Amino acid sequence: MRRTGRRALMALTTGAVGAAIVVALPLPQASAAAVGTATGYASSNGGTTGGNGGATVRATTGTQIHQALCSRASSSTPITIEVSGTINHGNTTKVSGDSCNTAADRIELKEISNVTIIGVGSGAVFDQLGIHIRDSRNIIIQNVTVRNVKKSGSPTSNGGDAIGMESTVRNVWVDHVTLEASGGESEGYDGLFDMKDDTQYVTLSYSTLRNSGRGGLIGSSESDTGNGFITFHHNRYENIDSRTPLLRGGIAHIFNNYYYDLHESGINSRAGARAKVENNYFEDSKDVLGTFYTDQPGYWQVAGNVFDNVTWSSPGDDNQPAGPNPTSNTSVSVPYSYRLDGASCVPALVRQTAGANTGIRTSDGSCTPTNPTTPPPSTPPPTTPPPTTPPPTTPPPSGTNLSLNAGADGSSKASGTSYGNVKDGNQSTYWSPSGSTGSISIKWGSATTIARINIRETTGAISAYRVLNADTGAVLKSGSGAGVIIFTATSLKKVTFEITAASTAPRVTEFETYTS
Repeated sequence: MRRTGRRALMALTTGAVGAAIVVALPLPQASAAAVGTATGYASSNGGTTGGNGGATVRATTGTQIHQALCSRASSSTPITIEVSGTINHGNTTKVSGDSCNTAADRIELKEISNVTIIGVGSGAVFDQLGIHIRDSRNIIIQNVTVRNVKKSGSPTSNGGDAIGMESTVRNVWVDHVTLEASGGESEGYDGLFDMKDDTQYVTLSYSTLRNSGRGGLIGSSESDTGNGFITFHHNRYENIDSRTPLLRGGIAHIFNNYYYDLHESGINSRAGARAKVENNYFEDSKDVLGTFYTDQPGYWQVAGNVFDNVTWSSPGDDNQPAGPNPTSNTSVSVPYSYRLDGASCVPALVRQTAGANTGIRTSDGSCTPTNPTTPPPSTPPPTTPPPTTPPPTTPPPSGTNLSLNAGADGSSKASGTSYGNVKDGNQSTYWSPSGSTGSISIKWGSATTIARINIRETTGAISAYRVLNADTGAVLKSGSGAGVIIFTATSLKKVTFEITAASTAPRVTEFETYTS
């Protein structure tokens, strides 16, 4: 099996927290709206429109978000808040008013309705600061990243949930967001997407949830079964221990999601929950569907799913996996229309569409992403004439691939992969680090001159790298992506390709080296 067990979760760098607090609220702009419309249960019960039809304001701090909520004529006056930059504890304070009920340690959407929060410009990151929705309805959250929210340690926020909903919440659409942690409960984190205490009519779509012990839940205990009518579609769950999601009672519709590297369990239907699970792709994972850690069973209807290198536990008193050959034990009807992509195309489709800052692309219903849709910018972009000549391309390497007769080593390797796979000339084998980052090296017995390397990968996951002269530690080149990389010709015995950032566990099939 190619997964890593519980791999070391990716550490995320957090910047210093500034002391200054900006409270000036930008002036209202022309009316704006979230991009697209909700599919799934968020489209039921009257639909989810957020702040459509209301004023639009812009915010670069948490305080400005709260001030926008508190400046409305009433708690139900529609508003769209365009957010850019980093929102953290240092720039988020409590703001009081008749139309809001805020707090200093989270983004508080409490006792309100008709609100859209959308990331614009170069992106919106909620750093160690969760979004809390309580006693509210008709909320849209789109195109934002929420990361490293803790329930213990310092600082803490929102009970450790990236996005948490509780206490009579209705009609929430969360779309094209990235929710991530850097560990599990023992490291201070809780769920990425939690719903409890009477939360209903929610859709989570085209989002990435990763690097966490817990993906999310519906219902806080076996007696909290009044939640439900939740849709999960076209999401990417990756490097997560369990709860993708955990269902306690209620109904969930789960389709066209991509699950990769689930360590302990996946969709956990229990306490009478009923889940319609169709056309999902499960890869390199364990116990992806069933009833786990309880003797109170849940139920599922399955169709069209792909189970790629999935392992299953033996049944027990508190453990009832649906596999190895999952079959339906209930039937679930949904009240809305939707289009199913074939499960086989889901990994590639979701990689291109899920998460923040991906252009808010969606599927056209036939396994093809729509053209990128740019969210409203914080300022109108300048217009520039098109280039008169195409940009130069990096020429392919020429000559002999010097890696074929060399050695290889690295910082770590995922289970089932090998350092030597990057120099065997076979693109069907690969090396992966034990996390999202790591390094791989090519080495020779005597000094060898190289000026060009070619990094071939299967996933397109590498977002930042450094090429190092491993003899001296000198950085020969840094950049983004993979492919052909050119630098000043250097004589060395060992060259290292260091992956410093990646969207998922990268798979490097070949690390080719050339003199020119």
